[in-house]
Amino acid sequence: MAGSANMVLGLLAMPNGSHSASWRLPGAQDGGAIDIGYQRRLVQLAERGKLDFFFLADSPSLRVDNMDVWSRAPAYQNILEPLTLLSALAGATTHIGLGATASTSFFEPYNLARQFASLDHITGGRAAWNVVTTANDYAARNFGLPRLPPHEQRYARAREFVDVVFRLWDTWEDDAFVYDHAAGLSYLPEKFHPTHHEGAVFKVDGGLNIARPPQGRPVIIQAGASETGKALAAETAEVVFGPSGDMATAIAFYRDLKGRLPAFGREPDALKILSGISVVLGESEAHAREKLQSWHDLVHPDVARIRIGQDLGNSLMDLPLDEPVPEDRIIEGAGQHRAYAQEIVAMVREGLTLREICRRYNRSRAFLCGTPSQVADLMEEWIGAGACDGFMLSPLSLPACLEEFVAQVIPELQRRGLFRTEYEGRTLREHLGLKRPENRSVPALADA
Repeated sequence: MAGSANMVLGLLAMPNGSHSASWRLPGAQDGGAIDIGYQRRLVQLAERGKLDFFFLADSPSLRVDNMDVWSRAPAYQNILEPLTLLSALAGATTHIGLGATASTSFFEPYNLARQFASLDHITGGRAAWNVVTTANDYAARNFGLPRLPPHEQRYARAREFVDVVFRLWDTWEDDAFVYDHAAGLSYLPEKFHPTHHEGAVFKVDGGLNIARPPQGRPVIIQAGASETGKALAAETAEVVFGPSGDMATAIAFYRDLKGRLPAFGREPDALKILSGISVVLGESEAHAREKLQSWHDLVHPDVARIRIGQDLGNSLMDLPLDEPVPEDRIIEGAGQHRAYAQEIVAMVREGLTLREICRRYNRSRAFLCGTPSQVADLMEEWIGAGACDGFMLSPLSLPACLEEFVAQVIPELQRRGLFRTEYEGRTLREHLGLKRPENRSVPALADA
């Protein structure tokens, strides 16, 4: 990989950044999450850095308990609906991909297929869908359920959901809409391929009322460390958010997931695996770490404790902060996110106090602290070692951390020949080096 300019870089665009205290940090804009001008400046900054895509995480829920705690860390609170926001941002950009989370647990396939096809047309082929099953009961209660269905059941629904969406995106052949004024035909009926699906969860009989997306289908993103999640990713995903922090774990994940692709007739390059990183720049590594620690010190202990307890699957609110967490608080497989729970369990078994875990934990994002050259060194090392195909940038503070990264790290990566100096294509698939999929509804193409 070294010496080529195809490192993938995406941006996780949390409103003020991914740090639990990001809204309190210098330069944070109050209410930026629902300020379209602020959001346009963010996406234009990412495009100025030639990043592959701008990504919006989302949750269809509001935390309605412990609100005195959550008021100190307003993640996913007072935010715009992501597809609406991306449609508004499309006109402020020309090249950067625009992706968002949408849950297979709480959407219907037809509505989602139509929305993302529309976004792909609006952007000229720059849309991406992050396929998730949703991992909290707050969301379940918004949709009439007391709690989420079991993990395996959610993924079974997701697999069928994705299959139906793919079929709907293939409703029309690419050349179906001819607008032949002389013949009086706007489209060719023989190039319409309806979906007749009756499965365990969904029944869909009809077709999508919009032309095939410019990319054939939007780029499919997924994150999932469980066996079920990796199986779905190997079959359907084109970008996967992989593990970060520990290179050996990332390499093992990379080889495992890429090794599953041939079973589905896929080549290794058909899937890009990105490791999440949070970059903190300074005049030296020590200076950057001092900056990071000053941000950690702004996180209220109750915020850290409740978040860790949720991800671990067992409340820690009653435990003393300055003592190690008892191992009997570990309940294997109970956490909402398995990858996050594994990180917490490792720190518990290391013997750290709860306060130390609170200060260290940041939801599987690796902190890269140092000078621009040091950060580029580490990124190059991970790529060269086969740990990932690129990185999901998760700036701890926005817009400050992104401004620094674009101004200081991007030029260093470009100097080394690791990252593009200009966009060479227009669609997100072209940025990522992904093939445009054939229409599976056309027998000759499906057979090929």
